[in-house]
Amino acid sequence: MTDEKPKRPQQVYTLVIEVGRKAGDGLPDRATGAALMCYASGVDEAEAVRETVAILKAADLAPLDVAGHGTLDERLSGGEEIDDAERALMDRALAENSVIVAQMTPFYD
Repeated sequence: MTDEKPKRPQQVYTLVIEVGRKAGDGLPDRATGAALMCYASGVDEAEAVRETVAILKAADLAPLDVAGHGTLDERLSGGEEIDDAERALMDRALAENSVIVAQMTPFYD
């Protein structure tokens, strides 16, 4: 008998991450920060958040806050309409076991 846990399937989570300024972050000169919409794979939302924050920090960004918006199924059951382009990005994140930054919106004061 083995004590191995069954492997949980990867899912893709939609995350919105607010980032502040940091030297070398690549944000526009006058921006005070930005919001990034990401699709991240993970066995649960906590893992998807950890991986996304680690990748953003490695890319010289300064994550401040993360808001989870759920999986595709959760978003659909909540009444959201998700177009083919967004679904394709989610499929890519799952296939590559990766984080896809789909949109970046800079903040200005």
